[in-house]
Amino acid sequence: QAGRPPRGRSRRVAHRSARPSSRWQSRSRYEAKWRDRDDRQVKRRFGRAWVEPDGAGGWRKRRGRTPPGWLDERSVHIAAAEAVAAVEQQRAEKAKAAREAEQAAQLAAAVTFRTVAHEWLVWKREVKGGAPSTLRDNEALLREPGTPFKRGAGVSEGRIMKRFGDQPIETVTTREVSAFLRQLDRSGMPPRNVNKHRALLHAIFAYATREDTHGLAANPVSGTDTRYEPPAPPLDHYEVDEVEALARVCEQGGHRGTRHYRGRSVEESEAELAARAAEDEQDAAFFRVLFFSGLRLGEALALRWRHVLFLPDLTGAVIDVRRAVSAGVEKEPKGRRPRQVPLPRPAAEALARLGQRDEFTTPDDYVFCNRLGRRLDASAIRRRYKRAAAAAGLRPVKLHGLRHAAGSVLARSLPLVTVRDVLGHAKLETTNRYLHSKIDPAAIVAVNAAFGVEQDTAGAETPRAAP
Repeated sequence: QAGRPPRGRSRRVAHRSARPSSRWQSRSRYEAKWRDRDDRQVKRRFGRAWVEPDGAGGWRKRRGRTPPGWLDERSVHIAAAEAVAAVEQQRAEKAKAAREAEQAAQLAAAVTFRTVAHEWLVWKREVKGGAPSTLRDNEALLREPGTPFKRGAGVSEGRIMKRFGDQPIETVTTREVSAFLRQLDRSGMPPRNVNKHRALLHAIFAYATREDTHGLAANPVSGTDTRYEPPAPPLDHYEVDEVEALARVCEQGGHRGTRHYRGRSVEESEAELAARAAEDEQDAAFFRVLFFSGLRLGEALALRWRHVLFLPDLTGAVIDVRRAVSAGVEKEPKGRRPRQVPLPRPAAEALARLGQRDEFTTPDDYVFCNRLGRRLDASAIRRRYKRAAAAAGLRPVKLHGLRHAAGSVLARSLPLVTVRDVLGHAKLETTNRYLHSKIDPAAIVAVNAAFGVEQDTAGAETPRAAP
């Protein structure tokens, strides 16, 4: 009988002979029995025992040194302890492997964040009809780490998928989301972009909490903080004279550079010069329409001749906004609300001149098109606008600033509700920002009058005499 072995409950080491025989030396063997932690009996047999009968029915160690391949009482106890340790280690490793396999199976069966995110994208596209540009931005934030960009040699960092992609959706906690957002802060990401990541996560988890999807108990993003964003800078925009200067530059081709081939100027044929002159006139009309109508760029790109109604004597025109281009896809206008936009005389006259071209003037043709009658490219329009503004000596203002200009100019004379309807805003609060984008010169005159300051014909203020 031996002491308690490591990791075992009991152990018995003994030797026995299969049966009495004159050849007991080759039949006597040591063996060990013990019970493991699960109360299962384990039995192991060892080598030949270096023993002999003691004459009283028992055994005793034989004389002399124990030869190789034989075991005496001391060496068999050492072998038994090693056997116990080996068996326990083997069973522990087997149990660990079983647990890991079970966890892997559970993870494979669990719904991961990646699965829900892709499911949400399909739902937003096919059920909610999300704008293509919005879906494109969502897909960009949900790229996998290392995904190559469409342009350039860069790859996506895939921050969201890197952190949450493989994690079961039910295990994501508010603490983990908050830590992720703080990590974005520490990386130097602007608050506006951090809020975009947070808004996307919130939308995906809100979808997962629905009873008809995955029925999460709560949205873990709801308990996190939005980042403070500084107030938007005051709107800057061009005035009428500045837009006219920009349009004149386009009509003269001043926004085009000289074409070169291997360092030498390229002489253009008369047909090419005529085609380029038509494109220049179209660019001028395009920027005038954006300024005087307040159309979004995508709405102007999707404009067809059947959407334009000219008033008698070209006193103006009405544009029926029915379609818009978003991320290269033509769809309903923003908010899915068609509207009619009044167009003043300068823009109406520009459109009328454009309608006198030799082709692409049927009701289904695009108002603004390329030489093949196809829709213009938004990136090319932005580049030409930037070059035209520089050629006209104007300060840099984004192309969307032409829409801001329309809102600001209209807000000086029209009720804010009318401005909202013209611009197609969903909320009046969005239109409010156009009230104070710039000080109206008429407001200076009114302020002078309020404080008793008369303005002479030369423009100098003269204090009014006290009564």
